[in-house]
Amino acid sequence: MVTKQFSGPNPEADIGRVDSLAREVFSDVASKWALLIIEALGEGTLRFTEVRTEVQGISHKMLTQNLRMLERNGLVERVVHPTVPPRVEYTLTEPGQALRATVERMCDWTQHYLGDIEAARHRFDA
Repeated sequence: MVTKQFSGPNPEADIGRVDSLAREVFSDVASKWALLIIEALGEGTLRFTEVRTEVQGISHKMLTQNLRMLERNGLVERVVHPTVPPRVEYTLTEPGQALRATVERMCDWTQHYLGDIEAARHRFDA
């Protein structure tokens, strides 16, 4: 049996390549809904309706699709409790928590520069 040895970075991690897994994951998590869901779950475990309350304006369908995508990518853990009716809870995994730190910095950046952005928009639109 021959084991492949790679020298250098993994091509799947190259976000510049159109066919890389990294670009696909980046595309998934860089959506506004995914970022808002990650931020909401950063405070702890939530049920579906609680996530929907925290992420104002998201439809049932979009929340379901985004939670499934985040679960598929290993960023969210979904736990179904065997009760009637079933109780489903969502929690960020370790990689999800790490990503949340980045999302938190983006939120801080937005708040810090919001005035500058508004001023630039007014200048541009004038």
